[in-house]
Amino acid sequence: MSLTELCRPISLILSDVDGVFTDGGVIYDNQGIESKRFHIRDGLGVKLWRRAGGRFGVITGRTSHIVNVRAAELGIDIVRQGTEDKLPAARDIIAQLGLTPEQVCYIGDDLPDLPAMRCVALGVTVADGAEELRQAADYVTSAKGGEGAVRETIEMILKSQRRWEELVRKYE
Repeated sequence: MSLTELCRPISLILSDVDGVFTDGGVIYDNQGIESKRFHIRDGLGVKLWRRAGGRFGVITGRTSHIVNVRAAELGIDIVRQGTEDKLPAARDIIAQLGLTPEQVCYIGDDLPDLPAMRCVALGVTVADGAEELRQAADYVTSAKGGEGAVRETIEMILKSQRRWEELVRKYE
């Protein structure tokens, strides 16, 4: 099946956070407060995806207040943190939404993402993802994690679904 054919039925994108939405670095200040750097175009990509009627969720092994803040800012209502085993979480979300794996894309960057990525129709990893994910992925972004990989994935899906142009018209 071609990449375009895999993209057409996608209505849910699930993604890891660290290494996908961020460059994978975690910064702590002297008070132990964590910060992360998010790419602004990824955020607009999520908003465009939602505007087109798609659902978006994050599944992350770590727990961080800043993830809740960023998710709320982007209108992401599916947030699973502290999830070491991502496959059951992905399956649970898919079932709760009444979807099939053929309607789901998963974006990951490292080994804990591999089982979830393999259980959906469209498995995506970032350019600097682990070798095992790059080998298993249906698509490897040209962008690294934290550098627009989420946006690249969303654009690819929306263009395959022939919905990108209508979203862009709003800005012309």
